[in-house]
Amino acid sequence: MDRLLNIARSGTPDTGVQFRRHAYGKDDIRSFLLDVLAMANASVEGSRYIVVGVDFDEKGRKIARSIDSMDFSGKPSYHALASEYIEPPIRIRYKPVSLDGKRVGVFEIGDCQDRPYMMRADFSENLRRGDAYKRVKDSPIKMGRRQLMELFEHKFRDSVSASDIEVGFPGEIIHKDILMPTCDLSAMPSALASAKLEEMLSIRNMSTSSGSTTMVARLTHARLYGTEDPYVDRSLEDILMELSQIRNKYRHQDNNFLFHDRAEKMQLVVYNQGEEPIVDASLALALPNHTALFVADTLPKRAINDRFVDRSPDEIASYPAVSLRDDSIQVAAKIGDIPVGEPVEAFVSPLLLCVGSDLRGRRLGMRYRLHGQNLRAPAKGQLKITFR
Repeated sequence: MDRLLNIARSGTPDTGVQFRRHAYGKDDIRSFLLDVLAMANASVEGSRYIVVGVDFDEKGRKIARSIDSMDFSGKPSYHALASEYIEPPIRIRYKPVSLDGKRVGVFEIGDCQDRPYMMRADFSENLRRGDAYKRVKDSPIKMGRRQLMELFEHKFRDSVSASDIEVGFPGEIIHKDILMPTCDLSAMPSALASAKLEEMLSIRNMSTSSGSTTMVARLTHARLYGTEDPYVDRSLEDILMELSQIRNKYRHQDNNFLFHDRAEKMQLVVYNQGEEPIVDASLALALPNHTALFVADTLPKRAINDRFVDRSPDEIASYPAVSLRDDSIQVAAKIGDIPVGEPVEAFVSPLLLCVGSDLRGRRLGMRYRLHGQNLRAPAKGQLKITFR
């Protein structure tokens, strides 16, 4: 933390350090992606830094402007955004530091040895797939064919064959398939609460059609919720409104159920059978999406007594970057250097999954791509998960 504070306090705008007055937030994601690309491709050694919440007056003196604490909560998840739109994956973390009594933020972008970094998907009309930027002095410039060719030629000059790399599930031998148990998702807190509301709704409908009093509704409420929870006479509209908001109301309880109580932890290993280490490796996964397959996009809040408490920034940063799409689940993780002849775990914190019984007996394929600075081409393949 002292190192990050020193960057914020003593650093000056240059190729490896950028200062920005405001947080990016949800409204300026394009600028965030462009700045990260430019920093990652910059011709500097070691980590690069973007400091948000710092401005300069007309005499060049720093002015700290406090960043809202919510900007560090993972909404938006800057790490996941970088993983979703930039390839190869980039090691990035975001932490608050106190500068002159104000909370400012520092993005640390890890040693970027796998250049060029490019947009892997379209974000907007003016930030498209294949675009690449490079920071020169204190400004980003769009890279052209010549600059990209120079980086590719340097990358492939001393390269390793992807055929020397094996990726799979850990064990005495590296497995290409795994058995994973399923569970009953009807026991999820929001599902239990929904079932009770559905029963109350049914009773309310029956009472309305028959013209009876609320006595049946009172007795049903006491059976479902207990006598300590006082009965409140609610209309059909009230119950339907509560049903529509049930997932949001129980989101922390559901996440604790899915990714703590019933979680399956998935780890992968990478084995380098070549003759030299793989430098600055990163792994990308793609799983098909399914309504019964839940993958945590961040570590769930920790349950303490009757409260749910945020994880520490270090814990959050250790979890793989997960992007949930309509048709797929994308996972990315920085691994670092992979030595020869020694299996290396892909994730600092294992990937958390929970699988509903609707998938029992089914098998899903999971595609992977392993990037590395000195890999001639990404190591690609498919792993299998069978649900029981």
